Amino acid sequence: MHGVGLIGTIFVGLLAGWIAEQVMKRNQGLWANLGVGIVGAVLGGFCANLLGIHWYGLIGSLVISTLGAILLLFILDRLRSR
Repeated sequence: MHGVGLIGTIFVGLLAGWIAEQVMKRNQGLWANLGVGIVGAVLGGFCANLLGIHWYGLIGSLVISTLGAILLLFILDRLRSR
């Protein structure tokens, strides 16, 4: 995440995980939300770079992280349904 810092990364990861939890209608705990948010941030950042999307600051990081977290939960749901 560009220009957010460690505390900002944790905050954005937690918030992104919580938003993804609400969108995907799941019931996770605080630590699961943080993990999903941080992994989602990595996944979202990777996909955004592949697509040539550039983001900056807290809001841009939150959007990319949330989309990545939603994608992660979607993939996990598909893998579990098999």
